[in-house]
Amino acid sequence: MKKNITSFLSCFLILQVSAQINSNFLRREAKDTASIHLNMDATYNRPFLKSDKLPIALGGYAEANYQYIKEDGISEGHQFQMRRTTLFFSSSIANRFSFLSEIEFEDGTKEINIEFAALDFEISSLLNIRSGIVMNPIGAFNQNHDGPKWDFVDRPISATQLLPATFSNVGFGIYGKTGNKVWVYGYEFYLTNGLNNRIIENEESKTFLPAVKKDIDRFEESFNGSFLTTAKITAKKNNVGELGLSWMGGVYNKFQDDGFILDKKRRADVFAIDFNTKISKINTAITAEWAWVKVGVPETYTEQFGKNQQGGFIDFVKPIFRTKIFGVEKSIVNVVLRIEYVDWNKGKFKSINENIAEDVFSIVSGISWRPTSETVFRINYRYNWQKDILGNPTTKLGGIQIGVSTYF
Repeated sequence: MKKNITSFLSCFLILQVSAQINSNFLRREAKDTASIHLNMDATYNRPFLKSDKLPIALGGYAEANYQYIKEDGISEGHQFQMRRTTLFFSSSIANRFSFLSEIEFEDGTKEINIEFAALDFEISSLLNIRSGIVMNPIGAFNQNHDGPKWDFVDRPISATQLLPATFSNVGFGIYGKTGNKVWVYGYEFYLTNGLNNRIIENEESKTFLPAVKKDIDRFEESFNGSFLTTAKITAKKNNVGELGLSWMGGVYNKFQDDGFILDKKRRADVFAIDFNTKISKINTAITAEWAWVKVGVPETYTEQFGKNQQGGFIDFVKPIFRTKIFGVEKSIVNVVLRIEYVDWNKGKFKSINENIAEDVFSIVSGISWRPTSETVFRINYRYNWQKDILGNPTTKLGGIQIGVSTYF
């Protein structure tokens, strides 16, 4: 496996070098900025290297960072991390047929995942058919997650610890959009392989939706033979912002085996709302997302397994300088702020009628420098306040993170 990966990377690097030597062989194809884009367009709206002599376009991005974090005064010291390297390639197979794949290498090669590998068939702008490994459009971050697009080192807690970030599955569906120069409307609807019981049977010993990603067999078969349905509608008005409403749900437990009924069907459902805008008067971009999770936990499980969860984040990014820095024209320096919250167990203890805690509140501030729109250097200071299920004294975490992320 690693030998094949090494060969692929070697070929990719050779093409990169060839592009520098002969600009007629490969050319940089920038992101499309000719129309109003939605978060659902993020999959294809990326910079690629393209050549008329090759049937595919290549691209990718990388993220690396340094951090020094203390939790209740205890630290693991100075840490360097290679968070991820992602490669993507696309091909226009024939008129109206296109294919795109995204492969991610996390923490070096500790994890290797195919996050997207789908064939699209365009019938019209309002109706397209997609099949293969699709990215479930729950919220906005799950699809629009590329590191260079964000001015924060960490991904939002709600996207990684409440929802399964970059969650994808095998299936098919339809999507499309329509509009004019002012308004754009979009929709997505997918049926994929279902969820699994890792939601409540996991190392976290709590209801934890991200654990479903650990079932690597989901790309081969459905855990319980049931569909996972994901649907999203989006509306965007030029100079106002984009609003998205999404739902993902399905049965997560194995309720039957070889025709024998084992349990009643237990569902997990996620509802999310996302919004992004830019306020011209204060020259500030705002991105927000909030999600609600409802899980049918068996009555035999203790109250540490939450039936209701919620959480989200809001980001503020404000440019403060647009000037030449280190010889780079039109560099942009931003000040950034993220406020986020997650409650993994929203409810009360039945015996004492008091609120169940198990939540985290976080503030991340920082500065980012963008020499180009495709590269970002970022310095963040993170501070978390987290409570356990019993509401014991708050655990405090704080520290500095310095990172870089770039398309290549």
